[in-house]
Amino acid sequence: MQLSMRNQLTGTITDLEVGAVMAVVKIRLDGGEQVITSSVTREAALDLALKVGQPATVFIKSTEVTVGVD
Repeated sequence: MQLSMRNQLTGTITDLEVGAVMAVVKIRLDGGEQVITSSVTREAALDLALKVGQPATVFIKSTEVTVGVD
């Protein structure tokens, strides 16, 4: 699959909570301890057959990026 979306981060699903309507997916990014949390519909989680330990790619599209420093 080829996508035009540039912000693609690979990782592994570390936690999955499937509710009645929505699912929360946590993905630990490759090469570090950073975790991305995504909310998807229950139907999408089931269609994708998401499971803990599965490799996954995070696609991020945003019109705004915020940078913070200490």
